[in-house]
Amino acid sequence: MFDLAEPAEQAVLVHVNFPQEHSTEDLQELRMLVASAGVVVLGELSCSRQAPDAKLFIGSGKAAELAALVADTGATVVIFNNELSPSQTRNLERLCQARVIDRTSLILDIFAQRARTYEGKLQVELAQLQHLASRLIRGFDNERQKGGIGLRGPGETRLETDRRLLRDRVKALKIRLDKLGRQREQGRRARQRSEQPVLSIVGYTNAGKSTLFNRLTTADVYAADQLFATLDPTLRRIELPQFGEAILADTVGFIRHLPHDLVAAFKSTLQETRDADLQLHVIDAADARRAENMRQVQLVLTEIDAAEVPQLLVYNKIDQLAQSPRIDYNEQGLPEAVWLSAKTGAGLDLLQQAVIQLLSQQHLQLVLRLPPRLSQIRAQLFALQAVQHEQYQEDGSCELSVKITAANWARLLKQCEQSLENYIVRPPVF
Repeated sequence: MFDLAEPAEQAVLVHVNFPQEHSTEDLQELRMLVASAGVVVLGELSCSRQAPDAKLFIGSGKAAELAALVADTGATVVIFNNELSPSQTRNLERLCQARVIDRTSLILDIFAQRARTYEGKLQVELAQLQHLASRLIRGFDNERQKGGIGLRGPGETRLETDRRLLRDRVKALKIRLDKLGRQREQGRRARQRSEQPVLSIVGYTNAGKSTLFNRLTTADVYAADQLFATLDPTLRRIELPQFGEAILADTVGFIRHLPHDLVAAFKSTLQETRDADLQLHVIDAADARRAENMRQVQLVLTEIDAAEVPQLLVYNKIDQLAQSPRIDYNEQGLPEAVWLSAKTGAGLDLLQQAVIQLLSQQHLQLVLRLPPRLSQIRAQLFALQAVQHEQYQEDGSCELSVKITAANWARLLKQCEQSLENYIVRPPVF
């Protein structure tokens, strides 16, 4: 892949509108992506087409205009806001005498710059190699090699050697990521056993997710006004008033046409979103494209099988709209949206209130007084890490303050030979 982190990179941007598409790529978003990659923009070229040109994507006339613009500006790279085929990329490079990359390659390079953890770097490398595998094409330098010592076989081409080495590297990366994925799965199971609810922050990139995460956790996660400011997931414990502890997970931001290879490589990381008890869908309320951004987030959530997780909409950046914080309720009287500003902190108390109300639908808080003969139930509650406080009584019974998911409570009721309802000192709190 191309390294766009070098400060000397200077680019010409190309944006093509296709009127038959319901959602065209946005030029302003491309500018933000390029800025996030640290590239200087020397020129832009926009045009409209009914369909891509098979050879040059933008047609011969516009391609000649692009080549002239590259020559005049001295740009070293041309960045398309669309996805190019390998042959289109090669033809454009020959015409422009500059490197040509598409939107997918740009996003992958930004992810490569932002990955900090060992797992994140492996995931990005895997996505890059899988993308590259489909783009290895025979070029002028892929002449047939001579046979001899050290070669797989006489007559093997350089292209075939590259493909074999790439397959070996992809296989090794998948083995490492599978091992890390199993370790991450163990951590998820431990959290599930602890009865601590998990809140996952999701949303379009640059919606303010990391700023909100820092506000709620007093963490110091990097946050900036740029796309994909943070990449590696971060988990923190938070204390919810009159409810208890919960785990908050900050995940990578989504974007239009997030590369499929990237989604596949980050599937274990995004599992935090799929296994969450509640998703906090952060939305930039001041963005004119917020409805389309929300739709794109839902598409990615569907792709990773996380679309069925309960969701609370969090409309952020109301300080830019001069709106007051508020909670919107659905027909059942439950919160469905919170309007706030993560930057100023306005409305954070309403967010906590809404989260507690929604989580309380899934978690029961009750006090049980169990006789000695029900010690097995007591052991199960401790195994689930659902017991918050225990006190023995003079008659030998034990009084347990319990917080447990509705699903686990239902399973306990089913397993018990006699009704546990008879041993509830304090009714469940919803």
